[in-house]
Amino acid sequence: MTPTRSTRPRPEFLAELGKPRKAALAGWIGSALEYYDFFIYGTAAALVFGKIFFPASAPATGTLLSLATFGVGYLARPIGAVLLGHVGDRFGRKRVLVLTVLLMGAATFLVGCLPTYQQVGVLAPAALVALRLLQGLSAAGEQAGANSMTLEHSPSDRRGYYTSFTLSGTQAGQILGTAVFLPVAALPQHQLLTWGWRVPFWLSAVVVVVAFVIRRRLEETPVFRREVRAERAALPLAVLFREHWAAVLRVILAAGIASVSTIFTVYALSYAVNTVGLARTPVLWVGVLANVVALAAIPLWARLSDRIGRKPVFIGGALASGALTFAYLWSISSAGYGLIFLTGILMFGVAYSAPNGVWPSFYGEMFSARVRLSGTAIGTQLGFAFAGFVPTAAAAVAGSGRGSWLGVAALTAAVCVVNAIAAATARETHRVPMDRLGARPAPATTR
Repeated sequence: MTPTRSTRPRPEFLAELGKPRKAALAGWIGSALEYYDFFIYGTAAALVFGKIFFPASAPATGTLLSLATFGVGYLARPIGAVLLGHVGDRFGRKRVLVLTVLLMGAATFLVGCLPTYQQVGVLAPAALVALRLLQGLSAAGEQAGANSMTLEHSPSDRRGYYTSFTLSGTQAGQILGTAVFLPVAALPQHQLLTWGWRVPFWLSAVVVVVAFVIRRRLEETPVFRREVRAERAALPLAVLFREHWAAVLRVILAAGIASVSTIFTVYALSYAVNTVGLARTPVLWVGVLANVVALAAIPLWARLSDRIGRKPVFIGGALASGALTFAYLWSISSAGYGLIFLTGILMFGVAYSAPNGVWPSFYGEMFSARVRLSGTAIGTQLGFAFAGFVPTAAAAVAGSGRGSWLGVAALTAAVCVVNAIAAATARETHRVPMDRLGARPAPATTR
């Protein structure tokens, strides 16, 4: 009798099959922690920090100083991108992912433990700034490390889908931060200022423990073990700017698409509440619902990019986001809540999710494995820094009254066009084998 071959998968095959899921989960939870921290720190800076860390200043000055500590984190990000990019491209993706989650988690937890100005004087705000710098350093390598790890563990036909989970994590972090801070913000003033504001920072420890356990169990990526360790660059940055400078510039320009997010979350909120006079709570709920929609939309757009390409999805989403900015800001000026919810969800939850879901794979695929983490980290952090200043530019071009939104919408749309052009100059990579990513395309041969 001829023995029949077993149809059950081999254990090693199952192990390989599970690696993309583990990497995607590790990226998702790290991004969730990063943006949970982003939201709760910004909220605490606006509501609490001015009173407990800068009480000697006038109330308006104290709030301004506390918000300045929020911005300090962005100053540290380019430095973190260089340092952690070097570590990740020279010593491995796993080391960066474990390091960033520990740095971010420790800094966030310790913010909740800080003494106040009344207890230790100027040491309190000095410690706050130091911890914020540490958060900025770790955040710079978090998404680039998670994207590189997931991309290099993914099967070639689903790289976009799996890497998109790092961006889904950002939406989850914002939703979680909202859910945690809403009851805290409702506490009586004395309880809020003494112990209430600390609770969201302490709760981050739970996420850190889970993320650390998951990341410690990850294996280093096959491409790093096979290609980078065999020919490891002593200084990956030198290789990056010698051989991939055009890709870095392209990522910087494309990453400016984050301007859509800063206009949506900063300028539009200020315009709706302070200029049009809308109630704060309904406008905040637009953001919450848009993020919920984005949780579903991001992996769907990414899966589509695995089928038709990164460029069509990114470019289409960027141009649609620019166009829908007009519709969203106009709906705010009309003060119709139904239109505001509809256009806000379409703009931020649907259209913006297209480039947001694609860029983790699209940018990473522009670089070879030797410099992938450095190139992605430096390019995105410089692009995001530009996006962070767009609301300031929007305030400068805005007119007065309800019609002031038109110049802002035009500015945002112009930025989106630049982002789309940058993406259009890139090589389509969704079908390029992993070992050919970042390499120059072979010249066409003629018979």
